[in-house]
Amino acid sequence: MSSSFEKNWTNYNNGYSLFDNDVSRFIAVAPSKSQYRLSRKPFYCFVHFGMNTATGREWGAGTETVSDFTIKRIKPDQWVSAVKSAGASGIILTCKHHDGFCLWPTEYSSFSVKYTDYKGDIVKEVSDACRRGSIDFGIYLSPWDMHEPTYGTPDYNDYFCNQLTELLTNYGEISEVWFDGAKGAGAREFEYDWERYYQLIRELQPDANIAICGPDIRWVGNEGGKTRKSEFSVVPAYLKNAEAVSEKSQHTEKNAGKMQRLTSKDEDLGSRAVLSKNAYLCWYPAEVDVSIRKGWFWSKDENRTVKSPRKLFKIYLDSVGNNCTLLLNVPPTSKGVFHQKDVRALKGLGRKINEMNAYPILVEKLGKLTKNDGYIDFTFDRLKKLRYVILSEDIRLSQRVEAFDIFIKKPNEKYKKVASGTIIGSQRIIKLRAKKCIGARLVIRQSRSNPVISEIGFYE
Repeated sequence: MSSSFEKNWTNYNNGYSLFDNDVSRFIAVAPSKSQYRLSRKPFYCFVHFGMNTATGREWGAGTETVSDFTIKRIKPDQWVSAVKSAGASGIILTCKHHDGFCLWPTEYSSFSVKYTDYKGDIVKEVSDACRRGSIDFGIYLSPWDMHEPTYGTPDYNDYFCNQLTELLTNYGEISEVWFDGAKGAGAREFEYDWERYYQLIRELQPDANIAICGPDIRWVGNEGGKTRKSEFSVVPAYLKNAEAVSEKSQHTEKNAGKMQRLTSKDEDLGSRAVLSKNAYLCWYPAEVDVSIRKGWFWSKDENRTVKSPRKLFKIYLDSVGNNCTLLLNVPPTSKGVFHQKDVRALKGLGRKINEMNAYPILVEKLGKLTKNDGYIDFTFDRLKKLRYVILSEDIRLSQRVEAFDIFIKKPNEKYKKVASGTIIGSQRIIKLRAKKCIGARLVIRQSRSNPVISEIGFYE
């Protein structure tokens, strides 16, 4: 064996224990059925649409009336078609944003689409379009409400649960319920009854994931598409504390732009050093939320800020390709359609994603590795130009790999290291600059017990 491959997980493991009480505790943490299902569909779209679309604001002012909602119709099938062209698997709709305006005919407020000139139920139209297009439908319901008089009193929790019940019972299967902790600087102090909200969702939509201010999916820590070098899914259980998210969320409308330039203060959320100091652990994968434009609601002044397919693909690689899910916001215009610039960008992204694995060289399912698998060789049938390596762990048995290297085998039979990484998780995508090779070698340097690699693929 070449000296550069001698130290691997089977005999050295970077000096860490391969299996002890701590390791046993770490690998006992695995995703729920709904979290695992999410990992198989890691890219979906946010749709910010509502009163702000009509008024041209990013956040409401708290003074809007139903007459301000002047939109007459929407074309949700166009939204679904555009989303599918990007390769996304679903839509999460802002059923109520901070202004409190409801896109469905709620029985608990007159501040809804029911009392406008719009003829119909926007939530139903979008959810029905998602069913027709065979994609998932999720909901966003803002806990902060500028309009509702009971906000800031115990009665508001009843109001919120009543509206949540309507959304969870009248619109079919809900894939994800998305909460945030955004609250204006002048908002009344108020503690949301998160546990009551969660219990209601579990009762009415047991298969739905609860995101961000929720126990199933964590916020990556910014809204600019940035991720950590090591994005662990096994983390300390205290990270599920919704109030911790609230403190880091937007507190003014102006912050909506600033958030895109921030990164999380806590780079390490799941290394052995962190986990060993915490008695309670959980499976809490990261979601990257980012807008296709500068803002979250549509503005004609931001048409020039639409991200290019190249930029979107980079975000995809850094999120879906780094053990995260991607929630890409695409805001409809006041005409009720996605702007053509957004549509073209989504199609371009979809092409790039499809091109990534359109030309497979070799794809193998490995399973649980043994002491004979310190490194694994892959032989190609002829000289290839390797562009992507895609790896996946079987996360049903937890997240185990902590360090790995990828080597290529050159035509002269010599090996050259082309990539190093830490975590793999549900998916790790490694982009290369067309490396000419006749084979490749995977060396796992460090792992929590035996690695379980569900699949590795090499693509031209």
